[in-house]
Amino acid sequence: MFDPDCFSHRGETFAPPVAPLKGNPVPQTPPSDVADLFIIGGGINGCGIARDAAGRGLRVELAEMNDLASATSSASTKLFHGGLRYLEYWDVRLVREALIERETLLRAMPHISWPMRFVLPYHKDMRFEGDTPTSKALSLVMPWMKGRRPSWLIRLGLFLYDTLGGRQILTGTTSVDLTNTPEGAPLQDRFTAAYEYSDCWVEDSRLVVLNARDAKLRGATIHTRTKVVAARQVDGLWQITLEDTTSGAQRDVRARMLVNAGGPWVGEVIHNQVHVPATAGVRLVRGSHIVTRRLYDHDKCYFFQGADGRIIFTIPFERDFTLIGTTDAEHADVSVPPVCTPEEQAYLIDFANSYLKAPVTQDDIVWTYSGVRPLYDDGASSATAATREYVLTVNEAAGAPLLNVFGGKITTYRKLAEAALDKIAPFFPELPGDWTAGVPLPGGDFPVDGVAELTERLAAAYPFLTEPWAARLVKAYGTDAFAVLGDAKTAEDLGQDFGGDLTAQEVRWLMQYEFARTAEDVVWRRSKRGLRMSADQIAALDDWMAAQL
Repeated sequence: MFDPDCFSHRGETFAPPVAPLKGNPVPQTPPSDVADLFIIGGGINGCGIARDAAGRGLRVELAEMNDLASATSSASTKLFHGGLRYLEYWDVRLVREALIERETLLRAMPHISWPMRFVLPYHKDMRFEGDTPTSKALSLVMPWMKGRRPSWLIRLGLFLYDTLGGRQILTGTTSVDLTNTPEGAPLQDRFTAAYEYSDCWVEDSRLVVLNARDAKLRGATIHTRTKVVAARQVDGLWQITLEDTTSGAQRDVRARMLVNAGGPWVGEVIHNQVHVPATAGVRLVRGSHIVTRRLYDHDKCYFFQGADGRIIFTIPFERDFTLIGTTDAEHADVSVPPVCTPEEQAYLIDFANSYLKAPVTQDDIVWTYSGVRPLYDDGASSATAATREYVLTVNEAAGAPLLNVFGGKITTYRKLAEAALDKIAPFFPELPGDWTAGVPLPGGDFPVDGVAELTERLAAAYPFLTEPWAARLVKAYGTDAFAVLGDAKTAEDLGQDFGGDLTAQEVRWLMQYEFARTAEDVVWRRSKRGLRMSADQIAALDDWMAAQL
């Protein structure tokens, strides 16, 4: 029987086997009931900061009111990318930082991130979004273009995209003839030429969980299903009241510094929990996606440009599906859960159908998801134009310091964490410097091109695995896949099969080492097994997990 003492609703108490940690040596600090940092928010920014800070020897606690990555950080388009379209806003610094980060991150997590090729079909009627600096400038010098994107400008943008980040791993841009090629087969005959460039896929919610797990291994305390209901400054420290969202029990903890990484709730935390004035704010933008049956046979993505100047991606997803997204819509109220509305579904379908030969229909949709992106409010005229930059502010007017995190994007989460530690460092003398670049996340300690070899090793060690099963485990757990399977000799040794090759042994791992508590945590965030499981199977998993707690 699985040991229920490993669990509590206020956080994890496990001590998983692990190799010596790479990074800065962790200074030995005397025991204390006062944390150095208390972080509000278990999304990618909060967990990234927790990992970086714990690796520098700070005593870190983090509270997430739901599951890790349960909001924005599990609802992205799941790309590490520089943001090709941001070049039209002349946001060169952000694009360059993101492009450099792609390869840094690939090396640290080759199990959950990998290169992908994107096909950008071209036709002469492609248009800018009207309010970009590039479109305004081109309208002045080339008014006869009437807002159209010329091919030379796209090629110039791709040249910059190839060179700004100093590629070492990823392949550069090429031209593609769409006539009688696999890339052209799914597209309407009017598309005869395209450009092909590189970006990267990332398993977004697993990225969050692995950062939290690594932070835990480095000494941080991670509280899930734990809400910060109040934070006040007492005798130069933050006194933080936590509430277990399952039991309702409350308790107080203390910390020297508070980090508000609440994502969409950052403003709510400022105004309702900490009551410290802030001039910066966020703009809530809803991004929605649909998942359909697989729309084409090859493994490349498409970058489609619409008549309205916006873009969407179609991306091979979970072997048998295609991911289409995203929208950009204002989301007025953070308390209203985001959903992919019928109008957004229709918009994405119509957008894709303006390119695809075989039309997508509503019946092809197997799943939808939507997230609210907390963009820094720079006063942009539209949601699409709002900056993806991050802004960090420190407030110490009332005594104990508060760091607020506004905006950001998943590709630059590690750089954001480093910038946050730069803001934190003055309050903790002799804090070690940056260390996370090149240090793998759990399971990522193998070469960036080593997925196939690792999959072969896993299949050889566990002959009962099918090829898709072995590949899935490697792309979820990397070298930890061997620990997940343990000493199993047969599939039956892994315990109950819940469907979609998800077994009791794997779920135990997710509960003990990856903070999972419910079936939803497992089948929609730690994995996407929900695409292959029935409602009854998911309910049975939920009952089984509840019995283990």
